[in-house]
Amino acid sequence: MSTTHASRETTISAPPDLPLLTIVREFDAEPDRVFRAWTDPDLFARWCGPNSVGTEISQWDARTGGAYRFANTRDGEVIASFYGSFHEVRPTERIVWTFTWEGAPDGVSLETITFEPVEGGRTRIRSVSVVDSMEIRDQMVASGMETGVREGYEKLDALLAG
Repeated sequence: MSTTHASRETTISAPPDLPLLTIVREFDAEPDRVFRAWTDPDLFARWCGPNSVGTEISQWDARTGGAYRFANTRDGEVIASFYGSFHEVRPTERIVWTFTWEGAPDGVSLETITFEPVEGGRTRIRSVSVVDSMEIRDQMVASGMETGVREGYEKLDALLAG
């Protein structure tokens, strides 16, 4: 399966022969501001996920060795919960974390997010997620994650512009 979707500046790629997903997106802000939006729980909750859900964070320790847990809600009801560990947090440069949806605890992914400075005070994020199998990767692609990523990044654009 080879999948590449582009929406605005968001590109999601799934190579046909590897159990990974790559997401690339540029933002109109310096790396320190984009990084902060990923590591500050109040900011993260404001942009993470599709427009149709809210995000409630119950645990957030964005440092090397820390952990997190959050839930997406709609109309006061939890519709999906996620948890993981921060394996490496290198300010303004890189986050390595595990990402697990509680509905499929065997589907943990290891995600590396890099924050690359781009000319004009912009930042390119590159997120590479490695999963255990092609089946899990294909389930992630089929889950509608593209909408959540795209809409979340649009909310992040607005947050960074404010």
